[in-house]
Amino acid sequence: MTTARNVVVVGTQWGDEGKGKLVDWLTESAGGVIRFQGGHNAGHTIVIGGETTALHLIPSGILRPGVTCYIGNGVVLSLTKLIEEIRQLEAAGVSVRERLRVSEICPLILPLHAALDVAREAHLEKSSGTRIGTTGRGIGPAYEDKVARRALRAQDLRNPTRFAARLRDLLALYNHVLTNMLGAGPLAFQPIFDEAMRQAETVLPLLADVSAELHQAQQAGANLLFEGAQGTMLDIDHGTYPYVTSSNCVAGNAAAGSGVGPGMLHYVLGITKAYCTRVGSGPFPTELDWQTPGTPGHHMSHVGAEKGVTTGRDRRCGWFDAALLKRSAQVNGLHGLCITKLDVLDGLEELKICVAYELEGRRVDLLPLGAEEIARCTPIYEVMPGWHETTFGVTDYARLPRNAVSYLQRMEALCGVPIALVSTGPDRDQTIVLRDPFAAA
Repeated sequence: MTTARNVVVVGTQWGDEGKGKLVDWLTESAGGVIRFQGGHNAGHTIVIGGETTALHLIPSGILRPGVTCYIGNGVVLSLTKLIEEIRQLEAAGVSVRERLRVSEICPLILPLHAALDVAREAHLEKSSGTRIGTTGRGIGPAYEDKVARRALRAQDLRNPTRFAARLRDLLALYNHVLTNMLGAGPLAFQPIFDEAMRQAETVLPLLADVSAELHQAQQAGANLLFEGAQGTMLDIDHGTYPYVTSSNCVAGNAAAGSGVGPGMLHYVLGITKAYCTRVGSGPFPTELDWQTPGTPGHHMSHVGAEKGVTTGRDRRCGWFDAALLKRSAQVNGLHGLCITKLDVLDGLEELKICVAYELEGRRVDLLPLGAEEIARCTPIYEVMPGWHETTFGVTDYARLPRNAVSYLQRMEALCGVPIALVSTGPDRDQTIVLRDPFAAA
């Protein structure tokens, strides 16, 4: 009987919560790390000994020697970005190809997907003055093709004739939409096909039946770590729709997006900042003025270096939202929390926590469903004293300032989920451990 214990890591806000660092830290206890959704619109930053690495597709566990990393079937795969990331890591001395396994049934992101993504955003802004706020990398269109059962998948690279025929069909559809509906130029078949065939030489040796390999690893007693991208509030079903990503970011999708049963998911760790940030459009009830120097929002933006890893876009900043986190706890079935960027709040005179909202004259204790209703919410705040002592790099909970401990305890009490870990800096060693997610309950 196996004694393996598997952990799912998910973001509980709008992404950018610091999942990459925690996945890297937790990988010390794992034999395999699995990315189960999203595409190269995600960005994970890991700092080890002061050296920073940015990852977009390959699981963060790749920086731990000897760990096998898997890209599951729930990921939409850009061959260009995958190869680029492999080469960057190998140039930095990280062994990748020997330890990376890619699901052969991953849908592919092709240049036509990115072209449609960009053209749609431009057309939407021109016609209505608004944008969804996508990264323009083709993630949404690739998921659309998957659901419409017309996607090219990684395994199709093995059959160039079939790949070419299906690519021609896709281009006929996409060029019609691009030229006749969105006012953009058409794309040519040959450059896309030739590049895919060149990329196949690198990618085909990495393809695997990831579902079967994960079951084998489980039977061999390996702990597995499932790494989510984005955050719960960007989930296609449970997020601030339509200002969301195109995949399910919640913990339950770790099973579907990697080919394992729900019974193999033993512990769900929710990553949350000690405040809130959001990139792109959409409602954000606790958003502050983060552009004016001297304001709490600017402090968060500046001290927290709040720019997107993938896009470089500024992140909007605001107070911690407990009503939002309660929704995340509910849809993910959280067992524990990891609070990140606590050190960013050092030096603020007072802190606010959103405990509920006022919505059309009534109190609402849980984040509503849908962007329109959320946009009408007014936060109800509790005010807590800040602290002037530094929390940066602290690894002992007992050494935290008294007011920082009170703030953490209030977050825990409001959300109903115990805090397992506290991150006090970007380096993997700047972590306070209260409960080890890989330890048996």
